[in-house]
Amino acid sequence: MPAVSKGDGMRGLAVFISDIRNCKSKEAEIKRINKELANIRSKFKGDKALDGYSKKKYVCKLLFIFLLGHDIDFGHMEAVNLLSSNKYTEKQIGYLFISVLVNSNSELIRLINNAIKNDLSSRNPTFMCLALHCIANVGSREMAEAFASEIPRILVAGDTMDSVKQSAALCLLRLYKTSPDLVLMGEWTSRVVHLLNDQHMGVVTAAISLITCLSQKNPDEFKTCVSLAVSRLSRIVSSASTDLQDYTYYFVPAPWLSCKLLRLLQCYPPPEDGAVKGRLVECLETILNKAQEPPKSKKVQHSNAKNAILFEAISLIIHYDSEPNLLVRACNQLGQFLQHRETNLRYLALESMCTLASSEFSHEAVKTHIETVINALKTERDVSVRQRAADLLYAMCDRSNAKQIVAEMLSYLETADYSIREEMVLKVAILAEKYAVDYSWYVDTILNLIRIAGDYVSEEVWYRVIQIVINRDDVQGYAAKTVFEALQAPACHENMVKVGGYILGEFGNLIAGDPRSSPLVQFNLLHSKFHLCSVPTRALLLSAYIKFINLFPETKATIQEVLRCDSQIRNSDVELQQRAVEYLKLSSIASTDVLATVLEEMPPFPERESSILAKLKKKKGPGAVSVTDLEDNKREGSELNGGGDRGVDTAAMAASNASTPSPSADLLGIRSSGPVGGAPASAGSLLVDVFSEAGPTAPSAAVNDDGFLRDLEPPTETSDSLLVEGSGDSDSAPPSEDPAPPLSEADELLNKFVCKNNGVLFENQLLQIGIKSEYRQNLGRMYLFYGNKTSVQFASFSTTVSCPGELQSHLNVQTKPVEPLVEGGAQIQQVLNIECLTDFSDAPLLNIKFRYGGALQNLTLKLPVTINKFFQPTEMASNDFFQRWKQLSQPQQEAQKIFKANHSMDTEVLKAKLLGLGAALLDNVDPNPENYVCAGVIQTKGQQVGCLLRLEPNAQAQMYRLTLRCSKDSVSRRLCELLAQQF
Repeated sequence: MPAVSKGDGMRGLAVFISDIRNCKSKEAEIKRINKELANIRSKFKGDKALDGYSKKKYVCKLLFIFLLGHDIDFGHMEAVNLLSSNKYTEKQIGYLFISVLVNSNSELIRLINNAIKNDLSSRNPTFMCLALHCIANVGSREMAEAFASEIPRILVAGDTMDSVKQSAALCLLRLYKTSPDLVLMGEWTSRVVHLLNDQHMGVVTAAISLITCLSQKNPDEFKTCVSLAVSRLSRIVSSASTDLQDYTYYFVPAPWLSCKLLRLLQCYPPPEDGAVKGRLVECLETILNKAQEPPKSKKVQHSNAKNAILFEAISLIIHYDSEPNLLVRACNQLGQFLQHRETNLRYLALESMCTLASSEFSHEAVKTHIETVINALKTERDVSVRQRAADLLYAMCDRSNAKQIVAEMLSYLETADYSIREEMVLKVAILAEKYAVDYSWYVDTILNLIRIAGDYVSEEVWYRVIQIVINRDDVQGYAAKTVFEALQAPACHENMVKVGGYILGEFGNLIAGDPRSSPLVQFNLLHSKFHLCSVPTRALLLSAYIKFINLFPETKATIQEVLRCDSQIRNSDVELQQRAVEYLKLSSIASTDVLATVLEEMPPFPERESSILAKLKKKKGPGAVSVTDLEDNKREGSELNGGGDRGVDTAAMAASNASTPSPSADLLGIRSSGPVGGAPASAGSLLVDVFSEAGPTAPSAAVNDDGFLRDLEPPTETSDSLLVEGSGDSDSAPPSEDPAPPLSEADELLNKFVCKNNGVLFENQLLQIGIKSEYRQNLGRMYLFYGNKTSVQFASFSTTVSCPGELQSHLNVQTKPVEPLVEGGAQIQQVLNIECLTDFSDAPLLNIKFRYGGALQNLTLKLPVTINKFFQPTEMASNDFFQRWKQLSQPQQEAQKIFKANHSMDTEVLKAKLLGLGAALLDNVDPNPENYVCAGVIQTKGQQVGCLLRLEPNAQAQMYRLTLRCSKDSVSRRLCELLAQQF
């Protein structure tokens, strides 16, 4: 309760509180409260007008009752009346009641707003502060609409008192967080930035919180704050503790302001001005020097304040990553904390060094502490510190110390806490693959990993070792021998059986010459594990058995007996029964040549990024930035399997996975993995696994030989997916607000996808939207991946796809609803089914609404569905092409455009874009070999539209002439418009 002056103590309130505290039971308390509520209600409804003191007292009682957990449904008007009082204590109680009990939908909000306006214009600083506090506490959109333009004026006015400026800055920060679209700084920007020069440190501290938030969203508008922040920081750092007496905390001058200034500077790159940069470097060096000085006090508050500034300065040094001297000094300073008696300091030092390890300037300095970190991994009592030690070992690993670090992590894994074992397994697997120079060491490491922690070895790990063994001829014999020996252990983990079954089924012949590992011995060893395994593993072993029949004909009779027994051909599991019956029949009727063809050795897997790293990101969640994202910045890439981990660059990843996956890739179940929701570590890292070979796993995503979804049918009204108009979940729909107009860059984003189907459609500080789509004839299926890049939950998340105007009759789009909640760092998937009814020009609109920090986010994009997506390529000879070209000679059937090249006229790039268009690129057709010609048919539900294309580049003039002839004039024009922007 608020403090009251002597003689204004509200004795009746004190008596009521005493009565409540003296109640012996819950029933007695409720009885006393009901009696008091009845008394207050009668007073409010009585004929006698209450004075201000009585109103204040009764409103205070209602507030106390509410805080005890009881509902209050009256008294609001009396609280509003208190706002008009000229007495501070009465006005204070009125604002307190409103802040706690009045919601943004109240009918009294207009009266409250009027009272607040009166107080803001009163120029009484006490009343102005009370009004600003109320606005910040309620923080509703209605209040933002009413006062968002008034508060900046109060903040920058020259005659505003310092205490009011502090309140105004923090109030504006609250409104900006809840309704950023209503708080437009505009003309106030430069004056708000110059508050950093204010004489009053409290005003600067409040203002910098506001400026930091604004800078994160609009860095260009507030970039002038950098020089002012450096200047203010320099004055604080160089000052003595006696210079800022009022803001010195245990001999540390202005620690909170210093931390906020350093955090603000992390929103921007290093200053371009040499003088400003030099001054900032001096500040950082001074902070590092002060950290070495003996403490001026033994109090923990002194060391906490001092270390808070130090760690924030180190964060800024790491963010800039451009000063080698500072980075090495920061690393050495953190190294001293690794053996500090304070657990929190050890934790923070390990966490910061994880990030330092990714810098080329400080990586070697971090490596010098390897023994200390290994010791921390073994001896730390706190599991969170041990986890950070494991993270740092993972980050500092390179070719020079990989074997030592992997050996230590394997050793620790035997006694590691269960909560971090899976993450440790993934790290060991990644490091063993990334830095293996000897493939036999890699195989030994992974098999040892399965032996030590088999329950925590995910499918991605043993999938990967099989891919590498299959792709490397020189390790296949060693792998077969090693896995054969591992299977002889009495207690053998099921993952080891899976690896053994696969490798022996493929390469068992490489060790069959040794009597100790003859074909029958291999088979008996595998079959001895059969009854102990789960159904998926048994299915894999049956596949290994049929491979044995091809590799070792002498085992045919024995294996057929196994397949023929009732436990197989009459198994209750359909998968095992079907495999047993089919394999038995295949081995009985197929000739040796047919068997050798059907059961030939697996071909090498295509090069691709390892999915283990994506698995690690998913495991780490939103807090994984400092560890898993180090892969982006590592200096040495993997050479294992020709592809290993090549960094998590989205563009490179999308390019490397643009082709259709090999059908053989799915024999390991690679495509069964769902999309991974990674940490919001950085832009471009969130959708790391969206466009990998794994692909999305829609509930009905069965894939046939040509890689297209065989169940893709035209959308129907009886489909279980929701129609466009019904998209979203009514129970969790956001407030009904009209969709925002399309973004200004919507057309530009759309044009990027004319010649490709996969990629990142949209990205800002909060959200990343990725797309993967596929088309066949007049049907298409699109997967949208919504990634939350923040650590805060998105609430009321909903999407709506609409076809504006005539597009509704040209295109049929159905969506499946999305989850209404998107956790921080998570990613959700949405499936769209598309049917082209007739040719079209416009694009469907995708509207996304969600609440972030209470504020409604509303944005609209154009979905990259263009008419060329429904191209079916048509091959034809030169004579046929020009004969058809002449037939399409009507003026309206041709569209031509001569334009200047927008991009490099590289031959391979041109071919790639024309192939991405969807038509067939015809070779040796045009008499001029420099020209390109294409042919295809646009498939719609109602008709087929034949299209011919001719692109004539003029490299000397850097010009193109693009000619399109189609059997329908509207298609010619639209394709010409789309393609002219691609070259």
